Amino acid sequence: MKLDILAIGSHPDDVELGCGGTLMKHIDKGYKVGIVDLTRGELGTRGNAETRMKEVEESSKVLGIHVRENLGFEDGFFKNDKEHQLEIIKMLRKYQPSVVISNAKFDRHPDHARSAQLTYDACFLSGLAKVETKLDGEIQTAFRPKALYHYIQALHAEPDFAVDITAYYERKLKAVLAFGSQFHNPKSGEAQTFISSPEFLEFVKARAMHFGIPMGVKYAEAFTANRFLGVQDLVELI
Repeated sequence: MKLDILAIGSHPDDVELGCGGTLMKHIDKGYKVGIVDLTRGELGTRGNAETRMKEVEESSKVLGIHVRENLGFEDGFFKNDKEHQLEIIKMLRKYQPSVVISNAKFDRHPDHARSAQLTYDACFLSGLAKVETKLDGEIQTAFRPKALYHYIQALHAEPDFAVDITAYYERKLKAVLAFGSQFHNPKSGEAQTFISSPEFLEFVKARAMHFGIPMGVKYAEAFTANRFLGVQDLVELI
C-alpha cells in the first residue's frame, strides 16, 4: 500500500501526542496514512510492552489509520547506525510516503532526538539506488519522500507551521488516553511519571491552544521543517 503520510515515533503514543489530530484530519480528506513505532516502549515505568501493544490497537482504531508497524528497536538504546537506518529505509520503500513526520529534533527524552536524526538520515539514504534493501526476499526500489517534518513534543521549539486540529482535538485526546497505562489514572497504584500526572494532560491542551489561538483557531499541532516552505495560494493561508 502506498501511503501519503507516514508518521514515525520512538515509542507507542509519541505520534498520538505529537500529530494525532493532523493525521485524523488528513485521513478525513482521503489521504492514506500510516504509523511506524520504533520500539515497544518496554522501558516505560508504568505498564509493560504487552500492555502497550494492546493499547496501540485501540488507539489505532480511534485514529483510523490504514497501517501500523513496530520495528522492535531497543527502547532507550537504539542507535543511529547502518543497521537501524536500513530498517527504516525498508519501511520508506515499502510504503513510499510523500510526507514523513517524525519525532522532535530536540526533546526531554533522548530517544526522540535520536529518532529524528535517524529518520532524517534514512529518508536521504532511501533515495540512493546503491543502498540495497530487500523485503520479503525482493529487492526494493530506491525512494525518497518529498518532505520530512517534525512534531513538537515536551520541550518548546519555534514552529515553522501549524495545522488547525480544532475539530479533532477530542478524538486526539481519546487516542492518547487509549494508552491507559501511561497517562493519568487515579486508580493506578504504579509510580507517578512525568506524563501520568493530570497536569500533563492540561499541558497537552495548553500547548494545542498556544499554537492554535495566534493563528485564529482553538487548537493546533505545530511542526518544524528541514527545508524552506512555500505556498501556492496566499488567500487560503489561515
